[in-house]
Amino acid sequence: MLVLAAAIWGLGTVVVKDTVDALPPFWLVGIRFFFSGIILLIVCFNVIRAHIDRESLVAGSFLGIFLVASYACNTAGLTDTTAAKSSFLTSIYCAFVPFFAWAVSRIRPTRYNIAAVVLCVAGVGFVSFSDGFETMSLGFGEIITIVSAAFLALHIAFTAKLSDGRDALTLTVVQFIVSGVLGCAAGLFIEGMPDWSVLGEPGVFANVAYIVVFASCIALSLQNVGVAHVAPAPAALFLATESVFGVVFSVIFLGETVTALMAVGFVLIGAGIVVSEALPLKKQRLDANQVAEEEMRASEEG
Repeated sequence: MLVLAAAIWGLGTVVVKDTVDALPPFWLVGIRFFFSGIILLIVCFNVIRAHIDRESLVAGSFLGIFLVASYACNTAGLTDTTAAKSSFLTSIYCAFVPFFAWAVSRIRPTRYNIAAVVLCVAGVGFVSFSDGFETMSLGFGEIITIVSAAFLALHIAFTAKLSDGRDALTLTVVQFIVSGVLGCAAGLFIEGMPDWSVLGEPGVFANVAYIVVFASCIALSLQNVGVAHVAPAPAALFLATESVFGVVFSVIFLGETVTALMAVGFVLIGAGIVVSEALPLKKQRLDANQVAEEEMRASEEG
């Protein structure tokens, strides 16, 4: 389920790249989350009605601000960079999360987190020199995509803090609808009214339907169920394969090319994700096993 969710999101990056010329970024994000929220509200109405309260509305609305900021920046970035670069640059949010969690929840980063940031920064450097060391090409698209990763990391850090004691599905629906409303409002103010006739084009309508139904509702459900049955470390790594799927699908469907320097950058960013997500939890398990063995040994000697 986690790998399938990652594949759906990876293809979603390609679909958004193919759609952002027809619908501008804020409108596309607004439509995506508003209708995703409405669908989830209808499907899960009884659960949400049982858990909705003022605190959930406030927390969900607050999270919705970071959600729309992240996806709006990411979608805007796709107007000026490739889907392959976007997929891997977005994934560096994994390295940002521990530092934002430190600011939000006072959870101090570990040496693994610092090493992950170094690897990710090095990876971004190789991506920026993807056309050769004589030309640096870290443009608007790449920069705004990294900003989107920072907003996504903030969203995750605040979600971890605000979700305690609250129903996750209710928070999701609230923030989806709030993100949708904010995205459409920003689109109207910044981008003006779009040409709605493009939705009559089969390709555009199919892309929007995929983004709303599959890349939002279904992938989110797969993630929630999968995370409940898989340990955190492997779960994070399974979900991190989204960036790999994004690159593969961008090559297959968009004809994008991956240079040798880009590949090195992708490997470094992937290594950063592994260091950030897997090694700390592996060490925790080893420490826990060591403590358990020492307690058992002490019990036998006693």
